[in-house]
Amino acid sequence: MGLWAGVDEAGRGPLAGPVVAAAVILDDQKRILGLADSKVLTPLQRDKLYDKIREKALCCSVGMASVAEIDELNIFHATMLAMKRAVEGLRLKPVKVLVDGNRLPKLDVLSEAIVDGDAKVKSISAASIIAKVTRDRMLVELHEVFPQYGFAAHKGYSTPEHLEALRVHGPCVHHRKHFAPVAAQFAAEQRIAVSVQVQ
Repeated sequence: MGLWAGVDEAGRGPLAGPVVAAAVILDDQKRILGLADSKVLTPLQRDKLYDKIREKALCCSVGMASVAEIDELNIFHATMLAMKRAVEGLRLKPVKVLVDGNRLPKLDVLSEAIVDGDAKVKSISAASIIAKVTRDRMLVELHEVFPQYGFAAHKGYSTPEHLEALRVHGPCVHHRKHFAPVAAQFAAEQRIAVSVQVQ
């Protein structure tokens, strides 16, 4: 039958930070209990499963697309690029790749899109956990450098606290320029700059 890889992403919706994808090939001889869509797990459950997946899976790979790539390509194409990088980074080559969702990245291996795959297919569940934990940890690190935005709490998502921080401090280099709330803030800053020049 050969090796099958599950692929999922984290971070399509946030206003800041990269989009992260993971590809995971599980070992049928080493079952991992509790695998589920990362969104229904608590942070503690995700962290514990992350360690188990890293320990027991045949191989895992993480790929990402930067904020600059998201701004250049748009979030859909950046997500497909992150998934492609994750699959290409696998130490073992799968005979088939199962991707969460209804769209597929361009791959040189047989692939299938599965809607709600992160809840139906264990390897996709594992990939969703690896991607989510990896990205969350990156945003916690960003918080150390840019504490004024509260990245550790909201992980870049559009919470009231994040929107207020954007309004007060303006965007930083890790914000996605073309996402509406960030774009509006850039536009506001430009209007202020123009009015200052005019005066």
